[in-house]
Amino acid sequence: MDNSNIIRDEVLEQYLALEEKIKKYNPSVNVERLRYAYEFARESHGDQKRKDGSLFVTHPIATADIVADMELDEDSVIACLLHDVVEDTPVTAEEIAKRFGKDVALLVEGVTKLTRVVYTSKEEEQVENLRKMLMAMAKDIRVIIIKVSDRLHNMRTMNYQSAEKQRKKALETMEIYAPIAHRLGMQRVKWELEDLSLIYLDPIGYQEITCQLDNRRKTLETFMNDISNTITERMSSVGVECKVFSRLKHIYSIYRKMYSQNKEFNEVLDLCAFRIIVGNVSDCYNALGQIHDLYNPMPGRFKDYISTPKPNMYQSLHTTVIGDEGMPFEVQIRTWEMHRTAEYGVAAHWKYKQGIGSKTGNDEEKFAWIRSLLETQQASDAADFVHGLKTDMFADEVFVFTPQGEVINLPAGATPIDFAYSIHTAVGNLMTGARVNGRIATFDHILENGDIVEIMTSPSANGPSRDWMQIAKSSQAKGKIKQWFKKEKREENIVHGKAAFEAEMKRNNLSLNDLSGPDAILACLKKLSFSNFDDMYAAIGYGGLTSVRAVNRFREDIVVAKRQKRLEEKAAEATKESQQQPVRAEKRQHSVRGVVVGDLDNCLIKFARCCTPVPGDKIVGFITKGYGVSVHRAECQNRLNSGSRDNEDERWIDVSWGDIGSETYNTALTISARDRRNFVLDIATVLATAKVKITSLSAREVEGGQAVAFVSMDVHTRAELQAAIHRLSVIKGVTEVKRPGV
Repeated sequence: MDNSNIIRDEVLEQYLALEEKIKKYNPSVNVERLRYAYEFARESHGDQKRKDGSLFVTHPIATADIVADMELDEDSVIACLLHDVVEDTPVTAEEIAKRFGKDVALLVEGVTKLTRVVYTSKEEEQVENLRKMLMAMAKDIRVIIIKVSDRLHNMRTMNYQSAEKQRKKALETMEIYAPIAHRLGMQRVKWELEDLSLIYLDPIGYQEITCQLDNRRKTLETFMNDISNTITERMSSVGVECKVFSRLKHIYSIYRKMYSQNKEFNEVLDLCAFRIIVGNVSDCYNALGQIHDLYNPMPGRFKDYISTPKPNMYQSLHTTVIGDEGMPFEVQIRTWEMHRTAEYGVAAHWKYKQGIGSKTGNDEEKFAWIRSLLETQQASDAADFVHGLKTDMFADEVFVFTPQGEVINLPAGATPIDFAYSIHTAVGNLMTGARVNGRIATFDHILENGDIVEIMTSPSANGPSRDWMQIAKSSQAKGKIKQWFKKEKREENIVHGKAAFEAEMKRNNLSLNDLSGPDAILACLKKLSFSNFDDMYAAIGYGGLTSVRAVNRFREDIVVAKRQKRLEEKAAEATKESQQQPVRAEKRQHSVRGVVVGDLDNCLIKFARCCTPVPGDKIVGFITKGYGVSVHRAECQNRLNSGSRDNEDERWIDVSWGDIGSETYNTALTISARDRRNFVLDIATVLATAKVKITSLSAREVEGGQAVAFVSMDVHTRAELQAAIHRLSVIKGVTEVKRPGV
């Protein structure tokens, strides 16, 4: 059988297994529609291949399989099968809508838009990607579930990518996708994303932990079996129907504990975890009592997430106890419904199995945090927003109460300021003090689980203090404080911002005087999205922009301006020296290709490729064996190194430029820059604008995200070449432009 037919049969088997999985949890699925989506995706992607050599269509099938594990609806599975069609093939979203319906088209388009972004800085790229994800989540949570599933399969097959791409994707997964999976309650996906990312971020650490686990696996499995049997027997004896599961903690969890607490592997004692799943809530608390009767509970390690669920809807009882062998282990107790939510998070609660329906008020509350994060982003600097989002998504929670008994969840380490702004913006702005458990507390008091917090306010309050920005823990509170200063204290912000900007400039030994003029300054401001200095100072003053980022933006243009000034000075100096060269009235009239060679006429001349001299350069000649005189630049490295070779000094002779007329001279440049799209196109455009004839142009990627371009061109004089060098130097991302031979 033809190999291509074998591959296509394997792909069909992969799809049929997916189809069977879906039919088990959704017997009413439209199998014909599902099959049509698969065939459409297979035909659209055609013979496109993945890095491992498999047909590309295997990726959307695998992504759909992950979504099917979460038992999502028919439209979600079809959108998974088609999620790369719009991006990678000529198929449009309109055609998807026509064939599969508007809802599928919106899901596919939502997933596609999350990948169509190129930005000038890492912070801007992360913020825009996160913002788009949050907007997609607010509109239809299925978009982000599909995107996270897509990333999970890509991470599973990341071993076929280059080392640089592996590390980049792993870091992005750890910083963005794992936190989002956590915030959506998709714990199983989050754990796998973290473990897969660790393989590429710290392969040695990952290998060390897996080896240690393998060495102790038999002992740990025996321990887990004994504990599971003991718990099962006890629960049966008291009439509690349950299922007991045991597992080793996932690798990244062990890794994080080792490095955050500076422990060796042997010092991590709680390697095992047990899960008891019961029929109802009352059995959860009954089971907890039996566990504490069997084993000694560790003080301070009990958490009740049933009465106070986490923001991602997670519910369980957590307790850590010590077994008979003195080994501590964690026990989680939950109902089957809670278990499904813990495994798949929001996907378990989304009612798409019976159709989209309408969101309930409870659903609106569940996703209020998305709107809050979007509001925070509007008033935040890129770096601050990324940092704040990671804090809000990954931080452990602390649960505190209002005097009326309402539960408020905040990031661990939160203060009364965070509590006040979580109640309402006005409460935070008018805050004058706080009571915690009936006692006056300072603004920087760290809240703990179970605290009852009361905020004191006054209509005559002067608003928040700038110090609150350093005290507040949540990005929500910091964002609202920034908004207040932006609106209420513009003049004060300008004063503070100007002082911070000037101090940072002074610290970096930079001066605005080094820029070429008002137009250059205005260009810098526009790159920061400001039209004048006062607006920029105000933004720094209220915290919407850091002085470091502002100065870094000016630094780039100042460095370019200084480089340009040095080049112009060198060009002027070279021109002056050229004009001062002694003139040989008789002989300069007899030049060959614009060069006069001592007292010789009609001598064979060639220009050295090692340094490509042009009129205006200081030049010397080298008498070759049988090929006349080779003309070099005076600073050519070959000429400077010739002293180490025997009998070569006497072969160097004086030459000078004569009448060059309209002749052109071929020369070369090497251009180093940050690798980016359209880099070569920009070089060609700049030289074409300068009316320089290009004879060859090539580029290649080098290590560290850099690129090097090689350009060969024809010029009339050194001045023309220097002008071209200057134009190339100011291209975005260019770090160096140099001639050969130096």
